[in-house]
Amino acid sequence: MLMRIAIAGGGLGGLTLARILHRHGIGAVVYEREASRSARSQGGSLDLHPESGQQALAAAGLAGRFRSARPEGEEHRILDPAGRTLVHHKPQPGSFSGRPEIDRSTLRNLLLDSLPGDAVAWQHRLVAATPRPDGGFGLTFDGGRSADCDVLVGADGARSVVRSLLTDATLSSVATLVELSIRDADRRHPDLADLVGPGNLWCIGVNQILAAQRLGDGNIRVGISLRADDRHLDTYRSKRALLDLFDGWDPSLTALIEAGDGPATPRRIEAMPTGTRWAHQPGITLIGDAAHLMPPVGEGANQAMLDAAALAAALAADPADPDSAIRTYEEAMFTRIHPIAEMSARVQAMMLSPTAADDIIRFFTPQPTEPAAAY
Repeated sequence: MLMRIAIAGGGLGGLTLARILHRHGIGAVVYEREASRSARSQGGSLDLHPESGQQALAAAGLAGRFRSARPEGEEHRILDPAGRTLVHHKPQPGSFSGRPEIDRSTLRNLLLDSLPGDAVAWQHRLVAATPRPDGGFGLTFDGGRSADCDVLVGADGARSVVRSLLTDATLSSVATLVELSIRDADRRHPDLADLVGPGNLWCIGVNQILAAQRLGDGNIRVGISLRADDRHLDTYRSKRALLDLFDGWDPSLTALIEAGDGPATPRRIEAMPTGTRWAHQPGITLIGDAAHLMPPVGEGANQAMLDAAALAAALAADPADPDSAIRTYEEAMFTRIHPIAEMSARVQAMMLSPTAADDIIRFFTPQPTEPAAAY
């Protein structure tokens, strides 16, 4: 009997899983709540790590197309509020040996284009999954549509519906992130384009960061990171209120806020408790943020894709016993993720601490007997 696999969520993890399963001749349907691939912005760019994201792309047979990444995007400058450079990391020209940046939308399209046309069911937001007496799950989607599956994989992100079937782990707020976008920066704001450069810019203050990231389409994504608080998110929608937070900073830096097109978009950054595990249940598991939501310090997408590659490999190695495959995947994933989640929590706390600038300089500066810290 063919194994019917349902993947809830069409983000990078869910699509990577579907692609690798497809390469092994195992069909899967990705149920995605968005109406189409272009329904909303996919956010900024990310650096794919050789030991995780790039490894997953290789398992998906897409490593050769990774040349759409931007190695120059690995350049990273860290400034203080006066605009003085604290750290400047510059990659070798044209080198793909490190962690080149790739826009999330580009990577997602690469995965979507590698799948059969019927592999993604758009506009299917999962609202309930009910265990069936004979095994598997009945799925109910917003609008009343339904489907059945033998194996259900929750790749449905921070607010996962599938997660609640396995664990009652609660999320905690670790920061507030406010985002703005500057369109066509080279033409409209050449000074800011020069300031940001081809990669990432961090301006580190006390308990706050003003960051900017160059995207492949010429836009700049601006992010303001603040310590978690109880203030209503609407507080952070006003540019005037945001500029007040950075009073006394060099005007060339706060110009990033003034140049933002449209209103600011604030959101809470949340994380699951470090070390979260669940008791294995037949026919169901989680990958990515659904399994181990961490602060966004560079590991989330990479680990989601590696989860997908590991789960796909386990299912392909033992297709007649998916429960054994899932158990194998989960135990290895729990062991792998624990130190990464601990590291992510430490880095998040460090970046929004009163001594962040000094701590980050130490973090990124090579010690006499050690290599430079990876990021």
